[in-house]
Amino acid sequence: MTKIAVIAGSVREGSFNQMLADLALSQLKAHGAKVTEIDLASFDLPIYSAELEANNFPPDALRLKQILIEQDGLLVVSPEYNGSIPPLLKNAIDWASRPTGDEGLVALTAYRGKVAAIMSASLSPFGGLRGLMHLRQILTTVQMIVIPDQVSVPAAHAAFDGDGGLKDGMVTSLIDITTQRLVKVAAALAD
Repeated sequence: MTKIAVIAGSVREGSFNQMLADLALSQLKAHGAKVTEIDLASFDLPIYSAELEANNFPPDALRLKQILIEQDGLLVVSPEYNGSIPPLLKNAIDWASRPTGDEGLVALTAYRGKVAAIMSASLSPFGGLRGLMHLRQILTTVQMIVIPDQVSVPAAHAAFDGDGGLKDGMVTSLIDITTQRLVKVAAALAD
């Protein structure tokens, strides 16, 4: 069974990106994936520094990295912060990218050669597209294959209904298409 981790880049209560991640998570399961939800609030990850890495690699950074190593793919759902991604998410990506044990400096065992999909929900009329461009660049830099399909939800404050679903059927279809492609590509790469 194809294993996909889902990370929401926001831990805010009532987060639109968490709502979007929840919808995508359901679709991943419907497409046959075994899903691991990663709640960044449950990880104690200090701001990355080389000194901290060398002297006291955080146990939760190692735990996060191990979870990602065990996956075939990754779905990241992130808000846009000033045209980029939140520091919480960037810090988590950075810690999991660091070599541990006997790994070489560019091993990137949590990411290299795996597939990723990206999504965003934003209050803006652009749906977080600038942040998605930066997220795509970051994930590519850590040697992930980021599928072309992506989802952006503009005017997120008005996009969800009272049950956490999306009002726009086209966006719902895009979630289905993107999650299906993620599972299909991850399964092919895992073979």
